[in-house]
Parts: sequence; C-alpha cells; structure tokens
Amino acid sequence: MKRLSLTLFLAGLLLNCSSIQSQSYGKLIYPATQKSDQKDIYFGNTVFDPYRWLENDHSEETEAWVKKENEVTYDYLSKIPYREKIRDRLTKIWSFEKVGTPFHKGKYYLYYYNSGTQNQSVLMIREGSQGVSRILLDPNTLSADGTVSLSVISLSKDGKYLAYATSKAGSDWETIQIMEIETGKVLGDRLEWVKFSEIAWKGDGFYYGRFDAPGAGKEMTAKNENQKIWYHHTGTDQSQDILFFEDKEHPKQGHFAEVSEDETHLYLYSSESTSGGSLRVKDLTRKDSPFITISETFESEYKVIDQIKSTLYIKTNRKAPKYRLITVDLNNPGEAAWKTLIPEKNDLLETVKVTENKLVVNYLKDVTNKLYLYSKEGKEERQIEPGGLGTIGNLNSDREDSLFFFSFTTYIAPPIVYQYNISTYALTVYSKPVIDFNSDELETKQVFYSSKDGTKIPMFITCKKGTKLDGNNPTFLFGYGGFNVSYTPEFRIDRAIFLENGGVYAVANLRGGGEYGEDWHKAGIKCKKQNVFDDFIAAAEYLINEKYTSHEKLAIHGRSNGGLLIGAVMTQKPDLAKVALPTVGVLDMLRYHLFTIGKAWAGDYGLSSNEEEFKCLFKYSPLHNVKEAPYPATLVLTGDHDDRVVPAHSFKFAATLQDKNRSDQPILIRIDINAGHAGGKPTSKQIDEFTDMWSFVFFNLGMKYGKS
Repeated sequence: MKRLSLTLFLAGLLLNCSSIQSQSYGKLIYPATQKSDQKDIYFGNTVFDPYRWLENDHSEETEAWVKKENEVTYDYLSKIPYREKIRDRLTKIWSFEKVGTPFHKGKYYLYYYNSGTQNQSVLMIREGSQGVSRILLDPNTLSADGTVSLSVISLSKDGKYLAYATSKAGSDWETIQIMEIETGKVLGDRLEWVKFSEIAWKGDGFYYGRFDAPGAGKEMTAKNENQKIWYHHTGTDQSQDILFFEDKEHPKQGHFAEVSEDETHLYLYSSESTSGGSLRVKDLTRKDSPFITISETFESEYKVIDQIKSTLYIKTNRKAPKYRLITVDLNNPGEAAWKTLIPEKNDLLETVKVTENKLVVNYLKDVTNKLYLYSKEGKEERQIEPGGLGTIGNLNSDREDSLFFFSFTTYIAPPIVYQYNISTYALTVYSKPVIDFNSDELETKQVFYSSKDGTKIPMFITCKKGTKLDGNNPTFLFGYGGFNVSYTPEFRIDRAIFLENGGVYAVANLRGGGEYGEDWHKAGIKCKKQNVFDDFIAAAEYLINEKYTSHEKLAIHGRSNGGLLIGAVMTQKPDLAKVALPTVGVLDMLRYHLFTIGKAWAGDYGLSSNEEEFKCLFKYSPLHNVKEAPYPATLVLTGDHDDRVVPAHSFKFAATLQDKNRSDQPILIRIDINAGHAGGKPTSKQIDEFTDMWSFVFFNLGMKYGKS
C-alpha cells in the first residue's frame, strides 16, 4: 500500500477526554464499511463473507478504508492524556546498550550490537575472541526510515565472503547480497524472490531457496508454491544460477538446504507444514551422486547436529515425542540401524551443540531451561547453572573452539550473555546490560492450574513484590498455543512500563505449543484446537479466582496464532476481559490457506476443504463467530506489508466487530503503514506501536500513569 496520511474522519464529535478517570469516549462513529452479497457453500452450509473485497489490499477502495479507520483510531489515541508520557518512558527504558551473543566462524567472531534506540542492530566483527571490533554491516544505512532489516547471514568457509539477506518493511521476501569481509565491498550479486531460505556455502558459492516471481500486484498475497533450491556462484548474475532441486509433483512442499562443516555433504530438508519433515543427504564429492534418504515421511522432525566422516548426529522426535539424539551411518541409513546416543527423557531436549570435545545440551523442564555438558559419547558430565526461572538462548559454539556463548533471560531483566570455557569449566559474564528499570522490586512465580478437562497448565505470573491479592490489579494475560512453539521466559521492554505501574503480567503455556513435546503440541491442533482456547480461558479464571484481578481489570493479548487465540476467546466469552488485543491474527479460518504461506499451517489448523475439519474450523473461526453482543474494548493491530498473515484477516474481523458490537467500548484497528508481521520492525516503529497499545490498555483498564 501507499503511505497514508492521517486526517480527521469522525462523522460526529467525540466526547472530550481531559480526565484520566474517564474510561470511555462514548459511542464512536466508525467508517461505513460496504457490504457485498458474497457467500460460499461448504458441504451444504452457506457462509457469508460480506467484506471479501477487503482481501484486495492494493485496491483504491481498501486503501481508502484503511485511511479512514486509522483516522478514527489515531484520533482516539491522541486524546489519551498520558500517551506522550508513555512514549517518553518507553524510549528511556529502551535506550540501553545491547550486546548480542557472539558466534565463531573461522578466525572471526561476530555479534549484533545496538547502542540503545538504533532502528536496527549492527553486525560487528573482530578477529579472535579478544580482537578489536569493527562494524561489518550496518542495516541502518540501507534505508532512511530504518525499515530495511538484516535477516539471514552466512560466512564462507574461507572467511572471505559474507552472504546476507535483507527485507523491506517487514516483508518475508528477502534479497541476498554478498560482501567481501576484509574490504567491506558489496559485490554486484543480487538474488531476488528469496523466502524461508538458508544460505549454505559450498566452495565459491552457496545453495539457497527461492520462488518464481509472483504476478504484479500479488507480491503480498499470492500463494508461495514451487520453491526450488538453486546454487549461486559468487560474482555472477542470478540468471546464471544452477537449479539444484525442485519437486514438480509436490508444489506445496517447502525445501531448504544445509551443507556439512567440511562441505562434503548437503542436507535437504522438505516439509508440507510447520512441523514434521523429510531428510535426504547428498554426497557433494561425487558428481551425480544419488540422494540418501534418512526419512521420506513428514511425521517427525530431524535436525543434523554434526557429521563425522559417514556418521550423522541427528536430533529427532521420531519415536521420542520429547526428542533424542541419534547417530546414522550413511553407509547403512535405514531406521533399523540407527543408534541412540542421548535417549529421550522426561524433559524436552531443545538444543544440542558441538564444541571442541563436548556436546552442549539444553533441556526444557517445566518451561525453564537446564544446560548440561555431555561427552561426545552421550554421557552427562555436569550442569551449567546461570540460575533462576529463565531461558537459555542463542547457544553458539564451534567444533574447533573451547569457548561457547549463550544468553540467559528472565521476565524481569534483559538477557545476560555468558561465556563458558569447557577446558576450565569456567562460567563468566560476557555482557550484562545496564537498564533504567528496577527489576529488584519485581518477582516471578510459576503456577499450575486446571484447564476445563482437568489438564494441568503452567503459567508464569510477574508483578511487584508484596502485590495485594484484592482482585483490583490491572492484569495483562498473554498466550500463543500453537505450532510446537514454546513460550519460555523472556524480557519484553514494553512490558516493563506496565509492571512498574503496578500491573500483573501473566503468560500461560497452552497446549498446541511445544513446552512438553509433540504430544503437548498435538493436543491443541485441528479438531483439538478448542483445548487451547479452554486453557487460556481457564488461565484468566484462575487469575480472577485467586484475586489477582477481575474481569474489569483484565487485558488479553496474543500475536499471529496468538491473535487467533484472542479472537476465538473474545467471541466465545465476550465478558471475560475488559480489553482485547488480537495482533496480526489468523482470524478467517476458512480462507487462511489461500494466501502466501498459509497452506503450510494446515498441519495445525486443518482445511475447510475437508468436511470434518470444516466443521471444527467454522465452530471457532473468529470472523465467523462474531455475533451481536457487547464486546470488550478492542484494538486490532496489523501491518499493511504483512505477507505472512495477510492484513485482510484483521480488516474483515474489525469491520465485523464494529458492525455487531453492542457495547459502548471502542472497537479500533491500528494498521501500521510500511510494516509487516513483526520481523525486522525498526525500533522507532516498535516504540510507536507499544505506545499506542499500552495507552489503550492503561486508559481502558482505568490505570493511572505514575512514572515520569
């Protein structure tokens, strides 16, 4: 979409709101959204879709609607008396030095760095672990507004080149370029229409995945099909790239390639959805060598950790829902010959990394990480304990290095980067942020509550020490529950402003996620998806019953699949919360698969073309379950360049809510211009978004802003 200006659109005057105590502007006047008589028939069921025209996000009509909706939204937000104070405070909290976790490649160590509120973090490089750092690539120089971001990077084995991918305005589309590391010179190579791809070096070039160019005007909505793997020689035009792999018989499958550390073998992963995939291996030392199949089905996950001669080390959940580490001999790759190196345990095996002579193994136990050193033979030797209820992330190691690095974060403090020396078993702090936020006054505890069917669900609750459980605390409940994703403790800068103003922040670890392995994931997919919504509703009821909060003091939030969660919960129980924030949500469950990468989500959701799955989808699809009812104060958030969950989901949902809401609570949609699903969003836009989100939450929960 074009960049849209904001002008006054309201057809009636809004009530003056100079008092912080006022919780409503009165009944808002929304733009009139045209309805069509569009309807579809699913297995004898007539389904109306009057706002289908909003799916065309490049049409003049849709752009005009976006402009008018944003005018109403920003006019409302502009009248919140402490909005600019929230912006100033967010900016102040955000402005601290952020040093990323180093990773080692050849003679170089690289890491990301942000001096405070830079729009994009800068890629830094130095020779050796104690060398002098210099800027290798600063994405802030690639666009005036900071909306070009850096995504995938990969160094050639000889350390001569850096291949890097950038995206614009948060789009999943990427462009790959190449830089000479020594000189910083960017070569003329420019690879377009890249998406969901690795950059796998082999010799003087690399393998990568790309799609055929979409039709004009369809770049943000067209289905992503027929992904192919290509090989690019450094210094050549993309038109000269060599086609390495395609599968014409299965256009909906996605593929990506990795190359072994010694560049002798290529690992080809293929998938049909967001979980499960096949694995094939090709010997690159022999011309026209056939693929060796490790698994050709899509029932399980496989990840090659390392290769020593003909032996592959693979993390898999094949016959092990919580994962195990196996070895596979390429000379005898059949499953009957696989050997288990680290067996499945009660805890979830998340990550295995290889160092000079050890394995670094990261487990998830009740949604917090536990880190161990193992021998190369798979024997546990010692635990590494940074301490607390937290998440170990960005675990970076090298098989030729005795040092490895990782970050550790909690709900109340930003990540600390640690260095570990496996020769001396010394754990040292590599980088600890200094932030203008008092973590000492906060505490996090974990509780386990019962869902509707009796299943015990974990939840983290963070608040000020000594918080009174009188049912009057403003509370913000977040959830996701999908795609085998584990929501472990993380420090969110924007949440800090809510916590320091007396808010209670809760995160429920719902079924559908990956917190307890594949069985936990499968308990929340397809026709079991209602379990996820029940888990979240039960979390809210726990917080209310335990006197943390009340219905009138509760806000609920989720992003993407979590946006679906909020949409489903608020249409099933409109009186559960006072505020709802469905963000970049999947909200039309009958048509989600028709856009971009949506078909890949069918493993979690099912398809409306299947009669049984249609019945389940139609029963909870947020768009199709909006009834005439009093809904909570709602701020729908999306981006006009979201080509993962296309903004039509949010457009149609907001229009339907505005039409059918029978309360005086605001139903607003904030459409971020020149922004995508989330990835690569510049700091300035993040601060803008969270300023508006928290202003809306504070105001509609009746909170006083007390931090200057």
